[in-house]
Amino acid sequence: MSKEKTGQTQALSRRAVLGAGAGAGAALATPAIAQEQATLEWKMVTSWPKNLPGPGVTARRIAERIQLMSGGRLRIRLFAAGELVPALGVFDAVSAGTAQMAHTASFFWQGKIPASVYFTAVPFGLLPHEHITWIEQGGGQALWDELYAPFGLKPVMAGNTGVQMGGWFKRDIHGLDDLKGLKIRMPGLGGEVMRRLGATPVSLPPGELFQALQSGVLDATEFLGPWSDRAMGFHKVAKSYYSPGFHEPNGTGEALFNKVALDGLPDDLKAIVLEACKAENGRALAESDWENAGSLQLLQEEDGVTVLPYPEEVLEALRDTAAEVLAEFAEKDALARRIHESHQAARARLAPWSDVAMRRFMAARDG
Repeated sequence: MSKEKTGQTQALSRRAVLGAGAGAGAALATPAIAQEQATLEWKMVTSWPKNLPGPGVTARRIAERIQLMSGGRLRIRLFAAGELVPALGVFDAVSAGTAQMAHTASFFWQGKIPASVYFTAVPFGLLPHEHITWIEQGGGQALWDELYAPFGLKPVMAGNTGVQMGGWFKRDIHGLDDLKGLKIRMPGLGGEVMRRLGATPVSLPPGELFQALQSGVLDATEFLGPWSDRAMGFHKVAKSYYSPGFHEPNGTGEALFNKVALDGLPDDLKAIVLEACKAENGRALAESDWENAGSLQLLQEEDGVTVLPYPEEVLEALRDTAAEVLAEFAEKDALARRIHESHQAARARLAPWSDVAMRRFMAARDG
């Protein structure tokens, strides 16, 4: 982004913050003691249908927690996808100051800033606990901040839907030939992996997926896990549910903040906002694991869904192709290379421990 464009964006953001309401204007213009008593109102736009199990619930809970922890000094008006801006318009809305914050997922911005996908998930990448470790301990947050800085945005983790499923298919996958011409919704780098194996990735926001699958615009779709997927109704039009979710072994939700708005808060309110997002990481991951387990059982026992593994031939091809895609991706620019190298270094460090501590324990527990 050019310096001129960056300056324009920051100016727009500043005007939006200053014009957000009498309370907000007073907070930025008055001494600290007066700020402590001011009532601010922010807008949060999301990429999710209202109260969607998983990320939609997370967005609502963050808004409620901020208001509660702040004693009502900061109130968050929540707008579901399409209520204020389109589902995939939230990045630009927060950058411009139309809203002060958003709840979304970073892989939606692959077309704008390709390296953003690393901050949700990459194929055969980090598991949820490994991803959180990379962001908090392995330098991931600093790289994320650097990536979004030209847009006047501060990103943080805000919830997690856990390990994802591989997707809903109207016809079974027996081998690589079954991927040829397959119209599948799969965002991020997983979609590029599928494209190279002959499928046709289709980019659609979450709210349009059921109708697209039902009408034949899609032959297959992935979304999240059993809890959210069942709420979306995919099992009504597709009965084959594949695993593993090779493309998204992690499901980090992304909170976006207009940096001028965030930095304009009193220190205690800023801390409340950031800690509310951080607290949601553990809460949402625990909730997703619990609800996914229950919903998977319902899908199989009540909804007639068959859970199938990807054939080994397909998994091997997906794994090899993913390695090629990631290697090429790392050459896009210097920052993308640094993000890729940091992510891969975290995987190399953490994978042996995950193997010793988790894989072997699960094998022993299951006999």
